[in-house]
Amino acid sequence: MTAFLIEPAPRALSGRVTVPGDKSIGHRALLLSALCDGEVEVTGLSGGQDNRRTRTAMEAMGARAEDLGAGRVRVRGVGVDGLTRPEGDIDCGNSGTTMRLLCGLLAGQRFDSRLFGDESLTRRPMRRVAEPLRAMGAVIEGSTRGDRAGEIYPPLVVHGAGGALAGLDIELAVASAQVKSAILLAGLYASGPVRVREPGPSRDHTERMLGHMGAPIEITGAGEVVLDATGWDRRLTARALAVPGDPSSAAFLLAAALECGADRVEVTGVCVNPTRTGFLDVVAELGGRIERAGEGEVGGEPVADLVVTAPRGGAALRGAAIGGATVVRAIDELPILSVLAARADGTTEIRDAAELRVKESDRVATTCAMLRAFGVEVEERPDGLSVRGQPGARLRAAHIDSAGDHRIAMSGVVAALAADGPSRIEDVGNVATSYPGFAGAINALVGAEVVSVVP
Repeated sequence: MTAFLIEPAPRALSGRVTVPGDKSIGHRALLLSALCDGEVEVTGLSGGQDNRRTRTAMEAMGARAEDLGAGRVRVRGVGVDGLTRPEGDIDCGNSGTTMRLLCGLLAGQRFDSRLFGDESLTRRPMRRVAEPLRAMGAVIEGSTRGDRAGEIYPPLVVHGAGGALAGLDIELAVASAQVKSAILLAGLYASGPVRVREPGPSRDHTERMLGHMGAPIEITGAGEVVLDATGWDRRLTARALAVPGDPSSAAFLLAAALECGADRVEVTGVCVNPTRTGFLDVVAELGGRIERAGEGEVGGEPVADLVVTAPRGGAALRGAAIGGATVVRAIDELPILSVLAARADGTTEIRDAAELRVKESDRVATTCAMLRAFGVEVEERPDGLSVRGQPGARLRAAHIDSAGDHRIAMSGVVAALAADGPSRIEDVGNVATSYPGFAGAINALVGAEVVSVVP
């Protein structure tokens, strides 16, 4: 088990960096490429372990992937109806996205599959993705526990329904890109249309990519998408796919610049899909300033360079109320936003974020524990937390257990840059699932080795 040792930042940050490709888009690019007739070159992949799990799963079912270097992979697809039964169980590692999207895809196959993961993934609930697929005729079995009646957990067994999946018209109780995506993937094999409505916006990468590749999909209104495969020629067009930079990874670097001050920090080529810009919106609510430059489009996704300039000692931030649809668009960034809230003037309230409880860790509890270790006054609530900021004051050096959660580990590193002495964060191996070069990027921006990996 490895740890991060972090020294306080001795100066304001400066530099121009790139971040790994967005892993949410990377999952979908690898999966849909495998369903194409022909070869697809995917560029910009993160190199993280989560995307590798999706790639390995699709290779186990007959697709072929060739590494071309520097985040480039050439995928030879087998067609929508060409997947074959894997020889063994599919290991999803720590990737909930891999498991949930595969549930939808495998529901329509003519073979059965078993999906498993690491200890963290085994604790994550799967009923919310299984139920709508069951309503389409899929049979999905999982492990049960006594803590939640009717809930199921990995490992999962998906009994392929072949051509027996029915269409579906469903309104999700909670906006979820993973559940929506699983339903749409199952819809490729359904005998009728699938219509998904959500109470608020969630990530729309699956819809964009399916449309980009010629699937019969239509976004009919706010929060509604329809896929109707009846009469479709069952072919996805093999088109090159470019994965833009991950906004969730960029958030840690931008937050460090806002916290410590920045002569100029520029993170290039970041996805600014409106469903992913919740972090930017919350920073603006906190009084921070992140500018966009070089706006364009990559693979059907809007991108921009994100720029922070801030005085030594950090930007002047103020407390804010964060909730509703903004939380859906910033769900992965709430731990690092809580670190910024700890440096703001006043109290920041985060609500409507019960989804954090079922991530790689219970992120409400682990975020609160992290902040308390740094001497921050924080109150844990069922659906969020309340953070009382301490602007201008150094945080207390801390020793933290990240509970194997990469976002808690990276948020802790950013907080430690503003501490009054060296800090240590345990169990950081899972940072490789999303941002393998994170420590190096922080060191490059600080201009010194302030983050080191230690036993």
